[in-house]
Amino acid sequence: MEAMLEFFFTNRDAIFIIVLSIFLGIEVISNVPAVLHTPLMSGANAIHGVVIIGAIIVMGHASDTVAFILGFLAVVLGTLNVVGGFVVTDRMLEMFNKKRKGNKN
Repeated sequence: MEAMLEFFFTNRDAIFIIVLSIFLGIEVISNVPAVLHTPLMSGANAIHGVVIIGAIIVMGHASDTVAFILGFLAVVLGTLNVVGGFVVTDRMLEMFNKKRKGNKN
């Protein structure tokens, strides 16, 4: 318990910033209109490309099996997130295209 309290006291500035960023993120996302939410999340998922590059670097410098497995897992999950974000955005854009085509006829 003492080690945990010491960790919190030594890193209280970083913990404060993380907690504030969580509240700020919740406030920002809750005020995004529903029409923009899916493209915004797709763009956020595309940022996982950076995670994929970092995971590949970790895998390249892995000195033990645990680091290699964690790097591989990060590559797989980051890739799924990127692809899933683009699939959801593509489906959403198809829905708007069908509505537009239906209105012209």
